Amino acid sequence: MFNARYEFGPIIRALMRNKVGAVLIACQIAVTMSIVVNAIAIISQRSDAMATQSGVDEANSFYLTSSGFAPDFNKSVTIETDLRQLRQLPGVLDAVMLNEAPISGFGTFAGLKADKDQELFYVGVYMVDEHGLNALDVELIAGENFTTTDVNWNQGLQSEWPNKIIITQAMALKAFPDQQWQYALGKNLFMDDKMLTVTGIIDQLQGAWVNWRSVEHTILTPQIRLAGPTYYYIRTEPGLRDPVMLQVEEMLSSNTQRIILDMKTMTQTRQKSYRRDHAMVQILITVMSILTLVTAFGIVGLANFNVSRRTKQIGTKRALGASRGDIVRHFMLENFIISVVGVSLGLVLSIALNMLLVEYFSLAKLPTYLLPLGMVTLCLVGQLAVLGPARKAAAISPAVATRTV
Repeated sequence: MFNARYEFGPIIRALMRNKVGAVLIACQIAVTMSIVVNAIAIISQRSDAMATQSGVDEANSFYLTSSGFAPDFNKSVTIETDLRQLRQLPGVLDAVMLNEAPISGFGTFAGLKADKDQELFYVGVYMVDEHGLNALDVELIAGENFTTTDVNWNQGLQSEWPNKIIITQAMALKAFPDQQWQYALGKNLFMDDKMLTVTGIIDQLQGAWVNWRSVEHTILTPQIRLAGPTYYYIRTEPGLRDPVMLQVEEMLSSNTQRIILDMKTMTQTRQKSYRRDHAMVQILITVMSILTLVTAFGIVGLANFNVSRRTKQIGTKRALGASRGDIVRHFMLENFIISVVGVSLGLVLSIALNMLLVEYFSLAKLPTYLLPLGMVTLCLVGQLAVLGPARKAAAISPAVATRTV
């Protein structure tokens, strides 16, 4: 009586005699696995990045640009007046003039060293006054905030920078990698020949560029830069952002010597900054789905071809006592062997592709758990794909099959 468990050897020999289709399907499985596994890793990394908090109260914050054009426009007086009025406006928790908005894609960076022998590292720079921490809604976890007397009004020259800075916790660990983050408090950092003393440490504040590897490494310096455009950043009470935006625009527009531009919420800024990442995720999901479907259809096609080609052989086995379940298991086992070869090759291709992505695109290394997960998943896809043709083969009548020429 026929038993499928004794068919392993004949299946291998049959595959070796007609190996073109099996090899093509195995290669297709391997390529699909290498692309899908690495795509999942990229999607995971991008999704984690998009979910990372910027450190500010995004839901209740917005910013705008003030641009003076009148010949007698007094920028410093206007800034002082604007900030005073903004902070007194009902619904406003605090306001500050910034040189950049968090995660906006436009900003300032600087190169720092903890000592002369250390390699230069780059950080995002926020220029704020004593209201900066409250306006941004960041938490001071060590040290002290800036005072009014600490704030410099300058034209943006490096020589005019004050010597006090507040840094993020991530920045503290970057500057002093062998120490706890508290160690950075009171220490000096160097910007060329300019010495900057760390007087405070905050929990988190991302820089302007979301895909920058140093996005968590930021510093705050107590200064108001008169050169360039004027950016106001406003934080409101919960739920009052939109009505406050209308009031702010109306109030600031009353000064006819300047215009108000680019009023945006932090929610809009996040959506815009991560637009490419979101599009990349959608494209990768589409590519993964198409590749998996194409592979499944390839398996179905090969299985149907084998059923048609082996109709007489299947009928003979049925006549010798093979049950329908035996025929199904035969094709399932055959496909499983092809899938195992394919995912084994795919394991090597996945690692090789990831090495290229790490080297040339600075992506993170492939999480090891994705490799066995990808292998198991594609083997299951193969088994599901071949199930239909296998049941079709099992439905062949012994009498009809033996009459087939």
